[in-house]
Amino acid sequence: MRLMIAGWHGQIARALVELATARADITALSIGKQALELCRTSTIRSTMVEAEPDVMINAAAYTAVDRAETEEDAVFRLNSTGAADFAAVAAKKGVPVIHLSTGYVFDGNKPEPYTEEDAPAPGSVYGRSKLDGERAVTKANPQHIILRTAWIHSPYGRNFVTNILDLARTRDEIDVVDDQIGSPTSALDLAAAILDISGQIAGSSGKAEWGIYHAAGNGGASWCDVARHVLEVSGRADGPSANVWAISSDDYPTSAPRLANARLDCSKLANAFGIALPDWRASVEDCVKRVLSDGAGLTERRDTA
Repeated sequence: MRLMIAGWHGQIARALVELATARADITALSIGKQALELCRTSTIRSTMVEAEPDVMINAAAYTAVDRAETEEDAVFRLNSTGAADFAAVAAKKGVPVIHLSTGYVFDGNKPEPYTEEDAPAPGSVYGRSKLDGERAVTKANPQHIILRTAWIHSPYGRNFVTNILDLARTRDEIDVVDDQIGSPTSALDLAAAILDISGQIAGSSGKAEWGIYHAAGNGGASWCDVARHVLEVSGRADGPSANVWAISSDDYPTSAPRLANARLDCSKLANAFGIALPDWRASVEDCVKRVLSDGAGLTERRDTA
């Protein structure tokens, strides 16, 4: 199976390449700027000629949620227009596309985890751009799998897990928001799911269950819960440790509104593809241990989804 991946420097793209490289049955071509830019359709076409993919995966996105509030044109150009162009190029060759989206398409006010049937109501520029991208991809390519995910972490670059470990290296106490809950998701777990889905839809000739799915770590937690778990695991491994104090969102204002509830119900994915991501605690523990063992992610700064 041959995969073409957009977004080569992002956490999910890097996880996809890592896992695909370990498998003899998969060839993955991950390309980013300048060779492949979603805002330049010609680069998508030329890359496709080189890759000859069975499945095209769009893991590229503008994900700086706060900065997006003042860069709306750039955000929509990448997250919507570019995503549509990527899907349309795939459609012309009859290639299915997997597109990554986000729980930010919701308003976060529902008390229960969100299902795919819940009405989107994004409250930020980033969320609106991703919802627009979902709709554009759906229109551009009937053979589409759209995966909404949340709270991505990995051993690569900058993300919540590596940030907490960095802070604990220089601080004895860390304040972390405790009134936002979500579904912490390992990029490596999500990448494994994407590879599994790719294998099921490649050459499916329209038999796949196309549409929108939620794909996130099992269970819910607040940011404070995650931070405490990160440092508990780190402390047991003789890594950085600190006391974590719970604060409210009002104590940590941001330019873009955050979701009070970002949990995602992933039962539809399990029913359609037989895929369920692991419990978030085990995946965070694996991530922390890997970061501590090889130092990955502590010196790079990347925007993450």
